[in-house]
Amino acid sequence: MVRRGEVYWVVLDPTVGTEIKKTRPALVISPDDMNAILPRVIVAPLTSKGQPLGCRPEILLAGKRARILLDQLRCVDKVRLAGKLGEVDLALWHPVLLEMLA
Repeated sequence: MVRRGEVYWVVLDPTVGTEIKKTRPALVISPDDMNAILPRVIVAPLTSKGQPLGCRPEILLAGKRARILLDQLRCVDKVRLAGKLGEVDLALWHPVLLEMLA
């Protein structure tokens, strides 16, 4: 089962306008009860570039710096998940997400 806090390669194409493109790592942010039942998950793409913003917490994943693009949340079908890369501690991103949605 896909779990909140896990990072997967996600195929994000096709996209429109300024949406983040290509296959890239993304953090699963949807809660586990949704992930267990629905064929979709909510993800936040990761990037090694991009502007540093308060809504883009910086993390280390597999020894590399990355930013979680909480400003580019997407709902994707699980068939877009191409492989698990690791996990990110909830404490590193969840408070920022809650503040954004408050």
